[in-house]
Amino acid sequence: MKPDPGCMPVAVTLRVIGGKWKPLILWVLREQTLRFGEVKKQITGITQKMLTQQLRELETDGIVSRQVFPEVPPRVEYKITAYGKTLEPILKSMCSWGETHKTRQK
Repeated sequence: MKPDPGCMPVAVTLRVIGGKWKPLILWVLREQTLRFGEVKKQITGITQKMLTQQLRELETDGIVSRQVFPEVPPRVEYKITAYGKTLEPILKSMCSWGETHKTRQK
């Protein structure tokens, strides 16, 4: 089954922010710059390998920026970019929908 051409922008959006972890990573970074370990601590269940992979993909797409500080040991910080902040209404809508859905399941 071929996707409806009218929905292709949805497919593009899902490629960039879809999956189990990317929306959670973006939610955590939406208001603050965090080090890798701080991001990992806030997302229960994500492995170091998966977090690294997802952050790299978000960085490649220009959604998250990574800054390495020349210290010993090296310090790396992640923050959402101005372009990534354009996703905030989508994330807030997902949060709101999730809250509504949680109350429906009781």
